[in-house]
Amino acid sequence: MSERATPVTQPDADEQGDEEPITDSAAPDAATESETDAAPEPVTTGAEAVVRALENAGVEYAFGVQGGAIMPVYDSLYDSEVYHVTMAHEQGAAHAADAYGIVSGDPGVCLATSGPGATNLVTGIADADMDSDPLVALTGQVPTEFVGNDAFQETDTTGVTTPITKDNTFASDPDRVGDDVGEAFALAREGRPGPTLVDLPKDVTKADTDREPDEPRTPDTYHVQERADPEIVAAAAERIENARKPVMLLGGGVIKGEASDVCREFAIEHEIPVITTMPGLGSFPEDHELSLEMAGMHGTGYANMAITHCDTLLAVGTRFDDRLTGGIETFAPDAELIHVDIDPAEISKNIHADYPLVGDAGTVVSQLAEAVDSSPEATKWRAQCQQWKSDYSMAYDAPEDEPIQPEFVVEALDEATDDDTIVTTGVGQHQMWACQYWTFTEPRTWVSSHGLGTMGYGLPAAIGARLAADDDQDVVCVDGDGSFLMTMQELSVAVRENLDITVAVLNNEYIGMVRQWQDAFFEGRHAASDYNWMPEFDKLAEAFGTQGYRIDDYDEVADTIEDAIAYDGPSVIDVHIDPQANVYPMVPSGGDNGQFALTEDQL
Repeated sequence: MSERATPVTQPDADEQGDEEPITDSAAPDAATESETDAAPEPVTTGAEAVVRALENAGVEYAFGVQGGAIMPVYDSLYDSEVYHVTMAHEQGAAHAADAYGIVSGDPGVCLATSGPGATNLVTGIADADMDSDPLVALTGQVPTEFVGNDAFQETDTTGVTTPITKDNTFASDPDRVGDDVGEAFALAREGRPGPTLVDLPKDVTKADTDREPDEPRTPDTYHVQERADPEIVAAAAERIENARKPVMLLGGGVIKGEASDVCREFAIEHEIPVITTMPGLGSFPEDHELSLEMAGMHGTGYANMAITHCDTLLAVGTRFDDRLTGGIETFAPDAELIHVDIDPAEISKNIHADYPLVGDAGTVVSQLAEAVDSSPEATKWRAQCQQWKSDYSMAYDAPEDEPIQPEFVVEALDEATDDDTIVTTGVGQHQMWACQYWTFTEPRTWVSSHGLGTMGYGLPAAIGARLAADDDQDVVCVDGDGSFLMTMQELSVAVRENLDITVAVLNNEYIGMVRQWQDAFFEGRHAASDYNWMPEFDKLAEAFGTQGYRIDDYDEVADTIEDAIAYDGPSVIDVHIDPQANVYPMVPSGGDNGQFALTEDQL
């Protein structure tokens, strides 16, 4: 985990009434050792039970914004070892917690007060729900006797969030509230991960209790199927052995299920070409010859061609969303589908599964590995995939006398950083360029908003990712000017906490993806997409108290990126790119993946 900095607002030891710190030259006395090893103080209130539940779960960081109804919980956090990161906005708290969960694998925690505090979390909770990210939201609520009376800052938080949470709970008993939080934590990470929420009325958190919460555990009624049906595994294995045009499609569930290694081994042993979904980036090294990279609306031409022409598709941990499939009737039309997923609701939901394998991704792929006796005879197929790589290369032109091409900037950032660098993004053209031109080789290094498509995700996500990452990992946020503008207030948090992140804003003074669609499908009518009123982001960075850079020419790119990454703390690079640059390949919404466009006139 990244070493946290002490914010300037943190009370010092004397203000908290702590003992004098022990210097390196002084040995601790028996009393100090006893204090260190002593059991924690007993729980006396519902709020203390909430915090004790977080401590029992091993929570290191919580992200949030203080307020009236959640104040008792914050008062109990004051003396806790859980480090609270005060965010500038509750949406930022949810995104930071979401990214923390993606990188660490453990649920991120966010807090907010009632009413607008809770509703400001909703976008981040919905984002985590769409992407199956582990997250626990704790929201303050008006006292129980006022619930339903339209009290000040009252919202039916559990009602609002029921459709976007894996589970949510209205806490009604101070003796039970700690276990409510522990259960929420366990549910968020077990099985198919997702966001959970506990709504905390102020009278419940202020009430007396001596009930110590148990360790986090799921309800007795919650069961997750780990192993797939052996008969279906055997049939699927036989199909793989007899395939002539096999493909593996790895989704985000591969990473969440810690199945990247077993999937890599299976693909390499049997020489099966591998495609990823956008959430699955990093599950298979893109520098490997079997990699066809990402498929879908803006996937590579060769990935989409392989899916369109394969005869056997082994899909692991993907929900087959519309951005991946395009038109369902044209998706993998000649393939028999082997679908591995831990959630039975995803099997045949969008694409019919010929071999439905419900279970944990790593466990089921291991079952397949044991059952497959011989590799498919697919030499010609692999050669065909390599030919498509050549035919539909992702090369681009970058004339020095024209504006900077965004692909060049992404590749320069990739080249300047290590393979384990964590990349976060907002949503729009810049997100797609990051997908296409950064070479991902390791899981949990790609952090973005996939299903919900949330602009503004990138910067708060970089904060959460930084705190979850190893100290020697770089964190780079590739953002767009429109996305950055939505949550750039969180830069104040990165400065306060002295978090070493690099933000590269690909500034084209447009909501770029909207402008691209308007040019293609709306006769170039740029309704509300022209952002030529953008501020100077490098100067704004300096106003926030950190280092800002600006790039206008190709010869400034390499040195500026090197300086920004080397800067010890947050830095912002305002990169002025070609405002007419577009993202290709592109499959129009609902289109045939095999009929992707490489230029606008092909749409």
